[in-house]
Amino acid sequence: MKKVLLLVDVQNVYYTTRQAYQRHLNYNKLWAKSTENRQVVKAIAYAIDRGDPKQQEFQNILRAIGFEVKLKPFIQRADGSAKGDWDVGITIDAMEYAADVDIVVLVSGDGDFDVLVKKLSGDKEKWVEVYGVPELTSVTLMQAASQYFPIDADLLMS
Repeated sequence: MKKVLLLVDVQNVYYTTRQAYQRHLNYNKLWAKSTENRQVVKAIAYAIDRGDPKQQEFQNILRAIGFEVKLKPFIQRADGSAKGDWDVGITIDAMEYAADVDIVVLVSGDGDFDVLVKKLSGDKEKWVEVYGVPELTSVTLMQAASQYFPIDADLLMS
């Protein structure tokens, strides 16, 4: 059985599925599809913590599915913009845990990850699967992946 590392950029998935479909990702379906006939070594969901009770309930659902939930505080800048980016954290964890797995699954459409995916599939010789909303996923990220899976109706909440 192949060993898998599952990394989910929660903020990216939330905003892209909302923009494209006005719906949310079904994390149970994602888990089932991405881990079928595989041994999960580590599964991490990266999110922003606003201290909102509804958000905390969602985080508990992710934990119940099997994800470790890593949180960063929500930062509101003086100019009104917000900060809450997990790119470096996801990259560090991917590099750290890659040695223990055969497959890395990255759930994000963020083109900044194309360098990471190339490194994992090239130097580290890992099979890297990327899940993202087709029209909102970087073309370079899709091209860097060993296999790209579109987040579409099959992976969304009803």
